[in-house]
Amino acid sequence: MPQTNSPVSDELFKRRKPDQKKAERVVRPSLSYWQAAWLSLRKNKLAMAGLIMMILLVVMAIIGPIISPHSVTDQLRTNANQPPSMDHWFGTDSLGRDMFARTWYGARISLFVGFMAALIDCVIGIIYGGISGYKGGRTDNAMMRVVEVLYGLPYLLVVILLMVVMGPGLFTIIVALTVTGWVGMARIVRGQVLQLKTNEYVLASRTMGGKASHIIRRALLPNAVGAIIVQMTLTVPSAIFAEAFLSFLGLGVQAPYASWGVMAEDALGTLTSGAWWRLFFPAFFISITMFAFNVLGDGLQDALDPKLRR
Repeated sequence: MPQTNSPVSDELFKRRKPDQKKAERVVRPSLSYWQAAWLSLRKNKLAMAGLIMMILLVVMAIIGPIISPHSVTDQLRTNANQPPSMDHWFGTDSLGRDMFARTWYGARISLFVGFMAALIDCVIGIIYGGISGYKGGRTDNAMMRVVEVLYGLPYLLVVILLMVVMGPGLFTIIVALTVTGWVGMARIVRGQVLQLKTNEYVLASRTMGGKASHIIRRALLPNAVGAIIVQMTLTVPSAIFAEAFLSFLGLGVQAPYASWGVMAEDALGTLTSGAWWRLFFPAFFISITMFAFNVLGDGLQDALDPKLRR
C-alpha cells in the first residue's frame, strides 16, 4: 500500500522549504571582471575622492582659462603682485598677469606632460617587457641587462645632457622623462608575462601554431591590463612632479609657456615681499594632483587584483 505523509511531516517540510524570493535576493548576481572591479573601487572612498579630484582638475584645465575674466597674456604693471580679490581670484604676478588663468593654463601643460610621458612609457614598456618575458632564456637576460643599465643611469644627468643637445622646451622634457621612464613598466609587464605564459590557454595557443605576437597581444596582455593600469596611474604624478622639479630648476618648459613648476620658480623671489599666493596656488595643485593619482592608483590596485578585492 502507498504510504501517505502525516500532517506533522507536511508541516515540517513546509517550514524547511526556503522562500523563493528571499533566495533570489541572497544570490549574488553574476558580474564580469570589470564590473566587480568597479564595485570594489566604489567602496573605497579615498580612491573615489582621488578620481573625483582628478576629473575636476582635468575639467578646470580645459575650461579654467576660458571662464577667467582675464587673459593669460594680459599684463598690467599697476596690478602687479595684487592679492586674491573679486577681480583676480588667485591674485596677480609681478607683471600683473592673472594668476587664476595662468594656474589653469599651467595645469594644461603639466597634465599634458604627465599623460604623454605615461603613454609613451606604457607603449615602450609593454612592447619591450612583453617580448622579454615571452621569449625568456638568453633573450630575456640580454634585454633585462639593458634595463638595468638604463635604470642605473643618473636621471638628472641624462636630462641635463638632453637639454644641452636638444635645447630646453616642452618636447625635450617629454623625451627626457621617457628615456629611462619606461623601464618600470617593462619590468611590470615582464613579470606578468612570465607568470601567465605557463597557463593552459597559452600552451594551447602555442600548440595550435599561434604566433608570438598574437599570443602576447590576445592572451597575455589582456590578463596583465590591471597591473598596467595601476602602473600608469602612478607614472602620471611622477612625471608631473619631475616636470615641475625640472622647470623649477630652469631646465623644463620655457616662456611663453607656463607650467606649475615655472610658476613656482617665478614666485621664489617674491616670498620675502609677502606675495604668498604666487607660490601657494601652483604648489597646492601639484600636491592635490600627486595625492589624487596616488590614492586612485592604490584603489585600482586593490580593485583589479582579485586576491586583494574586498
